[in-house]
Amino acid sequence: MEVWDMLDAFLPQLLLVLFALLMPALDYWLKDKRILAFAALIPMLGYGLALVTWTIGGHWEPPETGIPLIEVNLFSGTFALAFVAVGIIVVLSSPDYIRGERNHGEYYSLILLAVTGMTVVALATDLVVLFIGLEIAGIASFALSGFSKKERRSAEAATKYFIVGGFSSALTLFAISLFYGVSGTTDIAAMGSQMEAMFSSLEGTRSVATLATVMLIAGLGFKIAAVPFHMWAPDVYEGAPTPISGLLAAASKKMGVAAMFKIFLVGIIVTKSDWDVAIAVIAIVTMTVGNLIAISQANIKRMLAYSSIAQAGYILIVLPVGTEYAVAGGLFHVLTHAFMKSGAFMVVAALAVRGVGERLDDYKGLSRRSPFLAVAMTLFLLSLAGIPPLAGFASKFVLFSSAVYASIDPGPSWLLWLAVAGVLNSALSLYYYARVIKKMYMEKGPEERVTVPKMTGAAILIALIMTIVLGIYFDAVVELCQEAAGSLLQAVS
Repeated sequence: MEVWDMLDAFLPQLLLVLFALLMPALDYWLKDKRILAFAALIPMLGYGLALVTWTIGGHWEPPETGIPLIEVNLFSGTFALAFVAVGIIVVLSSPDYIRGERNHGEYYSLILLAVTGMTVVALATDLVVLFIGLEIAGIASFALSGFSKKERRSAEAATKYFIVGGFSSALTLFAISLFYGVSGTTDIAAMGSQMEAMFSSLEGTRSVATLATVMLIAGLGFKIAAVPFHMWAPDVYEGAPTPISGLLAAASKKMGVAAMFKIFLVGIIVTKSDWDVAIAVIAIVTMTVGNLIAISQANIKRMLAYSSIAQAGYILIVLPVGTEYAVAGGLFHVLTHAFMKSGAFMVVAALAVRGVGERLDDYKGLSRRSPFLAVAMTLFLLSLAGIPPLAGFASKFVLFSSAVYASIDPGPSWLLWLAVAGVLNSALSLYYYARVIKKMYMEKGPEERVTVPKMTGAAILIALIMTIVLGIYFDAVVELCQEAAGSLLQAVS
């Protein structure tokens, strides 16, 4: 393996890291801290443009990696594009939000490092590389969640996130070591065939693989905030700076989803009969608990946190179903959720900059105080609930229908209940989303106008446009996602 091949393969990540290292120096020299945000956007815009260019016309022609540790294909590119897009939205909204804070350079450095780790997970074909990506993003996220040093709840959020994140990393790493012991390899695509051979030749290896699977469900369950591994999420999302809450909900959790797709649908697909029912139960419980608790929340960030937990339950439907159409639905929902959830958090950030609180009652009369923010939040919430013709409806339709189709052929009939649970929970979520809309449009509040910070407004507008476009042109997106799903599953075909 040539050193230059390695550098060429990781060139986008190296550029992100290089700019992350430059940020503190630029912070020292520049008086206008907004320039730091534009500097942080340069590598992400370049990476995002490359990803979009590679997919023009439905043709994927990425550069050859030349190394076995990562693979640049349509599946990894779709996830990487989602991570970069959320990173761009978060950076755009940050200058207004952190204006009164210190260490702006370090803040943008950590965002770039977090996005770097997420893209490494998206590209990884090896368990060790995947774990390194998880840790790069995780450590940066721990620091970002405690960035508001003046607020006690921010320090509390960082502490909780660090403890839970360390515990989940330990479980994940131990599971990887057990899988290596059983299969003799950390290559995700090769694990399945190696494990199958070991099951037939060495007694007891299936029990070890089952133990490793349980630990992996717990370790990655913490990453995506699936029930019962979800308790950290509401406190961390509430305490972290609001743009960072959007990064965690819209991108960091999807990093865990990318890891689960790779490991469960490629690496250990041979043991699917051992874990599919367990994950199906976790999916139903996660979406139900997330929606039920969200109903009682009086804080908008905590409500969005529990909503995000429920969305993780929807995406987990992909694993027990396991078809190409299901993976396409999961990918589609990852894309739509990245924009509608980050957009919702950026609306909260824009209001916080103007002194509007985070309680639901603070949103009374928002339609008269800031029509743009009220319309944007309404569309994001309706999309999260799955109302047509917005993106959330299209992605949920594909995701839930995949369970229906699989229950007929080729999967077991009980898969149908995953779709039923998803539809019922989507209807339930409409209640607490509609409650926010009611306060914005039907209840009286303060009369003073709320101006929208320009850069934050641009971030919200990007998310809003994508939420609408992905819903209107869903046919093309579904086709792209199906091709991406095929590039993932071809390793086991």
